[in-house]
Amino acid sequence: MQILRHYTDVPDALRGGVAVLGNFDGVHLGHQAVIAAGKAVAGKTGAPLVTVTFEPHPRSFFRPDDQPFRLTPFRNKSHHIEALGIDLLLVLHFDEALHNMTAENFVADVLVKGLGVSHVVVGYDFVFGHNRGGDTEFLRRAGEDGGFGVTIVDPVSAPGEQIYSSTRIRDHLRAGRPAEAAMLLGRPFEFEGRVMHGNALGRDLGYPTANLTFGEYLQPAYGIYAVRVGIEGDDGPRWHEGVASFGIRPTIGDDEEPILEAYIFDFSGDLYGKHLRVQLIDYIRPEIKFDGLEALTVQIEDDCRVAREILRNSRA
Repeated sequence: MQILRHYTDVPDALRGGVAVLGNFDGVHLGHQAVIAAGKAVAGKTGAPLVTVTFEPHPRSFFRPDDQPFRLTPFRNKSHHIEALGIDLLLVLHFDEALHNMTAENFVADVLVKGLGVSHVVVGYDFVFGHNRGGDTEFLRRAGEDGGFGVTIVDPVSAPGEQIYSSTRIRDHLRAGRPAEAAMLLGRPFEFEGRVMHGNALGRDLGYPTANLTFGEYLQPAYGIYAVRVGIEGDDGPRWHEGVASFGIRPTIGDDEEPILEAYIFDFSGDLYGKHLRVQLIDYIRPEIKFDGLEALTVQIEDDCRVAREILRNSRA
């Protein structure tokens, strides 16, 4: 997959493609259905498959003081989009200029002149352009006038007849329901980060941890999780199982900013500075303040036992 950040320098080999438009935060099963619709059109015509998305997320532009809410900041989002067989990921910088671009100019400059699209695919609720001036009907008419096809993908429902949505996924994660979030995502929720130095308390207790902060990511419920940890390497991530704590560590002094401490089972090696991908498989228990380190160590041992059981059952 090729990644471009400017619609004015699209190579000729990637012009004339099927463009799928959206924010795609989460790249959940609803988003995947929209991209699959584009892939089906591209497969019939032999055209390149292009995903057009926006960074930063427009919500961050309009509400910069909001708490972190992203399910998939750019690096993580690109991993999941690439896995869907995309030829080109066009990442448009959402700034004042793009915010002020009218829907008419977006079609003319980005879709027609920039990408030379043969077909455009969007979800049923897609809006674009200054003051949300373009919607699906606007896009359909623009396609008729501009000579490109348009497919509008209807809502896709999860079990229970509820529409897949990033909002529902966020609600599940905040409530400590990562397994339910995974059912909507089509995979476990994961975040990526670089291992930072901590206070080495875990090592002293016999459970050395990799410490990471969530950054732009939505913060899930504080507590203990069964996790899978991917250690990035030249040939992609190598996955391991483990247990992780996310929160402010009340037993050792209440951190101001929450961190994730991941203990990887049956692993030895230096992880400082490594880039990790951490998948939350299931929630074990809330964060608790213990009377001392001895009680904490006993609980960690039990958390490891529970996590191993959860992970073993998840493989079954």
